Amino acid sequence: MTTTNILLSGIVGSTAYGLAHEGSDVDRLGMFAAPTEGLHGLHRPKESHVTTAPDSTLHEAAKWCRLALGGNPTVMELVWLPDELYEVRTPLGDELIGIRSTLLSAQRVRAAYLGYATQQFKRLNDRGDGSFSADTRKRTAKHARHLRRLCHQGYELYATGRLGIRVEDPEEYHRFGEQVAADAMTALPLLKRYEAAFDETPSALPEQPDEAPVEEWLRRVRAHYYAPGGG
Repeated sequence: MTTTNILLSGIVGSTAYGLAHEGSDVDRLGMFAAPTEGLHGLHRPKESHVTTAPDSTLHEAAKWCRLALGGNPTVMELVWLPDELYEVRTPLGDELIGIRSTLLSAQRVRAAYLGYATQQFKRLNDRGDGSFSADTRKRTAKHARHLRRLCHQGYELYATGRLGIRVEDPEEYHRFGEQVAADAMTALPLLKRYEAAFDETPSALPEQPDEAPVEEWLRRVRAHYYAPGGG
């Protein structure tokens, strides 16, 4: 991938969570700034660049901010990674990490994380009773692990205002995945338990995100990458 002006990039996914095993792909997520002059023309620059082998996703800064303000669990990881997982970290990227809490709101975090987890459960349940190919069973176990992770991370973020990336007991997640691969309905009690926990727990987050610091940050990015006449 030849995208320039990368502000922040790091290793995410199973490797970051501590759930990777031999043969797991290494997923990378990052953010770049389009040249400011290019935003003024008829055709706007591409907002996302996605590759496989290696697996990498880069979002333009404004798109990343919109997704994060909406509570998107995948993009949110980028500003909560442990230091050793960052591969590109610029001063502007550090500024964004410094205001990461302003991106959060109770309603959007709950809706996004529980929503993603519920979608995972529906996919799992649609696959039936576990009498399918070994490859499908493997994918099902993976999706079950991510369902559990989304519930736990979302609740932690909702309750404390902080997002933990690495899971505490990876083996328990792998056992859960195998159980759900054999019977998808074994995931339902966990989903219901977290739904109840969200209902019963006061959130550390505000009702709405604070867009002003993010807007100011994005304007600094635009000023930094402004080059009259091109580039």
